[in-house]
Amino acid sequence: MTDADLVAHAKSARKKAYAPYSNYYVGCALIGKDGALITGCNVENIVFPETICAEKVALLKAVSDGHTEIELAAVVTDSEPPATPCGSCRQMLHSWGVKRVIVANLDGAMTSYDMSELLPHAFRLTELPRGR
Repeated sequence: MTDADLVAHAKSARKKAYAPYSNYYVGCALIGKDGALITGCNVENIVFPETICAEKVALLKAVSDGHTEIELAAVVTDSEPPATPCGSCRQMLHSWGVKRVIVANLDGAMTSYDMSELLPHAFRLTELPRGR
Protein backbone atom coordinates (compact mmCIF):
# COMPACT_ATOMS: atom_id res chain seq x y z
CA MET A 1 0.00 0.00 0.00
CA THR A 2 1.35 3.43 -0.89
CA ASP A 3 1.53 6.36 1.50
CA ALA A 4 -1.20 8.06 -0.54
CA ASP A 5 -3.44 4.99 -0.18
CA LEU A 6 -2.97 4.96 3.59
CA VAL A 7 -3.71 8.70 3.76
CA ALA A 8 -6.91 8.09 1.76
CA HIS A 9 -8.02 5.55 4.38
CA ALA A 10 -7.25 8.03 7.18
CA LYS A 11 -9.18 10.73 5.31
CA SER A 12 -12.15 8.36 5.03
CA ALA A 13 -11.94 7.54 8.75
CA ARG A 14 -11.92 11.27 9.52
CA LYS A 15 -15.42 11.54 8.06
CA LYS A 16 -16.67 9.37 10.94
CA ALA A 17 -15.15 11.57 13.67
CA TYR A 18 -17.42 12.88 16.38
CA ALA A 19 -16.22 16.38 17.27
CA PRO A 20 -19.24 18.61 18.04
CA TYR A 21 -17.35 20.70 20.62
CA SER A 22 -14.05 21.49 18.91
CA ASN A 23 -15.04 20.86 15.29
CA TYR A 24 -11.54 19.39 14.93
CA TYR A 25 -11.95 16.16 12.97
CA VAL A 26 -9.09 13.65 12.82
CA GLY A 27 -8.71 10.33 11.03
CA CYS A 28 -6.00 7.72 11.45
CA ALA A 29 -5.06 4.63 9.48
CA LEU A 30 -2.54 2.04 10.63
CA ILE A 31 -0.77 -0.80 8.88
CA GLY A 32 0.03 -3.78 11.05
CA LYS A 33 3.18 -5.83 10.65
CA ASP A 34 0.84 -8.55 9.38
CA GLY A 35 -0.49 -6.18 6.68
CA ALA A 36 -3.79 -5.45 8.43
CA LEU A 37 -5.39 -2.05 7.83
CA ILE A 38 -6.97 -0.49 10.90
CA THR A 39 -8.66 2.92 11.04
CA GLY A 40 -9.91 5.21 13.77
CA CYS A 41 -11.32 8.69 14.31
CA ASN A 42 -11.41 11.06 17.24
CA VAL A 43 -14.43 10.82 19.52
CA GLU A 44 -15.22 13.78 21.75
CA ASN A 45 -17.23 13.73 24.94
CA ILE A 46 -18.89 16.55 26.81
CA VAL A 47 -16.64 15.49 29.69
CA PHE A 48 -13.49 16.65 27.90
CA PRO A 49 -10.97 14.31 29.60
CA GLU A 50 -12.98 11.40 28.20
CA THR A 51 -12.32 12.50 24.61
CA ILE A 52 -10.12 10.06 22.72
CA CYS A 53 -7.76 10.77 19.84
CA ALA A 54 -8.06 9.07 16.45
CA GLU A 55 -4.65 7.44 16.87
CA LYS A 56 -5.69 5.85 20.16
CA VAL A 57 -9.00 4.64 18.72
CA ALA A 58 -7.13 2.96 15.86
CA LEU A 59 -4.53 1.44 18.19
CA LEU A 60 -7.18 0.10 20.57
CA LYS A 61 -9.09 -1.41 17.65
CA ALA A 62 -5.89 -2.97 16.35
CA VAL A 63 -4.98 -4.56 19.67
CA SER A 64 -8.53 -5.74 20.35
CA ASP A 65 -8.45 -7.47 16.94
CA GLY A 66 -5.11 -9.15 17.72
CA HIS A 67 -2.76 -6.84 15.80
CA THR A 68 -0.09 -5.99 18.36
CA GLU A 69 2.70 -4.87 16.03
CA ILE A 70 2.05 -1.74 13.99
CA GLU A 71 4.53 -0.46 11.42
CA LEU A 72 3.06 2.67 9.88
CA ALA A 73 0.49 5.33 10.73
CA ALA A 74 -1.22 8.07 8.74
CA VAL A 75 -3.07 10.95 10.38
CA VAL A 76 -5.33 13.40 8.54
CA THR A 77 -6.55 16.75 9.87
CA ASP A 78 -7.70 20.00 8.31
CA SER A 79 -4.69 21.88 9.70
CA GLU A 80 -2.09 23.90 7.82
CA PRO A 81 0.53 22.59 8.05
CA PRO A 82 -0.72 19.03 8.70
CA ALA A 83 -0.81 18.36 12.45
CA THR A 84 1.36 15.73 14.08
CA PRO A 85 0.01 13.43 16.83
CA CYS A 86 -0.09 14.75 20.39
CA GLY A 87 2.61 13.63 22.83
CA SER A 88 0.48 10.93 24.40
CA CYS A 89 -0.37 9.45 21.00
CA ARG A 90 3.28 9.60 19.95
CA GLN A 91 4.22 7.48 22.95
CA MET A 92 1.42 5.01 22.27
CA LEU A 93 2.33 4.72 18.59
CA HIS A 94 5.95 4.14 19.59
CA SER A 95 4.94 1.51 22.15
CA TRP A 96 3.22 -0.56 19.44
CA GLY A 97 6.21 -0.40 17.10
CA VAL A 98 5.30 2.39 14.66
CA LYS A 99 8.44 3.42 12.79
CA ARG A 100 6.99 6.17 10.59
CA VAL A 101 4.04 8.57 10.77
CA ILE A 102 2.56 10.30 7.74
CA VAL A 103 0.62 13.48 8.43
CA ALA A 104 -1.65 15.02 5.80
CA ASN A 105 -4.40 17.56 5.43
CA LEU A 106 -7.46 17.95 3.23
CA ASP A 107 -5.60 20.19 0.79
CA GLY A 108 -3.22 17.39 -0.15
CA ALA A 109 -0.18 18.45 1.88
CA MET A 110 1.64 15.41 3.22
CA THR A 111 4.80 14.96 5.30
CA SER A 112 6.40 11.82 6.66
CA TYR A 113 8.31 11.62 9.95
CA ASP A 114 10.39 8.85 11.46
CA MET A 115 9.12 8.10 14.96
CA SER A 116 12.55 9.04 16.32
CA GLU A 117 11.97 12.60 14.98
CA LEU A 118 8.57 12.89 16.66
CA LEU A 119 9.60 11.25 19.93
CA PRO A 120 13.38 11.33 20.27
CA HIS A 121 13.44 10.26 23.93
CA ALA A 122 10.63 7.71 24.04
CA PHE A 123 9.89 5.83 27.24
CA ARG A 124 10.80 2.18 26.73
CA LEU A 125 9.85 -1.02 28.47
CA THR A 126 13.50 -1.50 29.45
CA GLU A 127 13.23 1.63 31.61
CA LEU A 128 10.62 0.14 33.93
CA PRO A 129 11.97 -0.77 37.36
CA ARG A 130 12.53 -4.44 38.02
CA GLY A 131 11.09 -6.19 41.06
CA ARG A 132 13.33 -6.55 44.06
